[in-house]
Amino acid sequence: MSRRVGLLFGSFNPVHTGHLILAEHFATRTDLAEVWLVVTPHNPFKAASGLLPEAERLRWVALAVADNPRLRAEAVEFELPRPSYTIATLDALRLRHPATEFVLLMGADNLPGVPQWREAGRLLADTDIYVYPRPGAPAPALAAFPRVQVLEAPLLDISGTYIRQCLRAGHSIRYLVPPAVEEALAALDFQVPPLG
Repeated sequence: MSRRVGLLFGSFNPVHTGHLILAEHFATRTDLAEVWLVVTPHNPFKAASGLLPEAERLRWVALAVADNPRLRAEAVEFELPRPSYTIATLDALRLRHPATEFVLLMGADNLPGVPQWREAGRLLADTDIYVYPRPGAPAPALAAFPRVQVLEAPLLDISGTYIRQCLRAGHSIRYLVPPAVEEALAALDFQVPPLG
């Protein structure tokens, strides 16, 4: 049986404790051997203008998971054409890791949009998806998604937008991000970008 690895995609703008709690939850309470946090330099559905520098976002994820052997920062999308499409990322990872079966991890609020993704039909036919609840998101209708499982997970309402608002206002972000990331963010010598 091939090793199953969960992929948690995100801008991680910045990575926060909500991301890490979800990743740890799936790495320790499912059939997944590991969870890789796939840092997306540019999501095709989001404006690039509100993003902190991509190399820093990747470095912060690596710092955040450095002491956890079941979690990994994954930079594959930095080598792919921009913007990043999930199907292209899966193709690249499957080529590099042929003995690994990849499972997408996503919030219930994102699942209804998957049919609009690039090559959605192939993605949905070839890939298991584990969906976790999101605050305020209705339970997804699964008839169109035969390889989707909805799993229980902690309901967390922490966002990168809120953390960037805190940074801009000079407020504490303690406990919202891991200590190593808090230190790195405190040392920012660039402007926090506008909300976006």
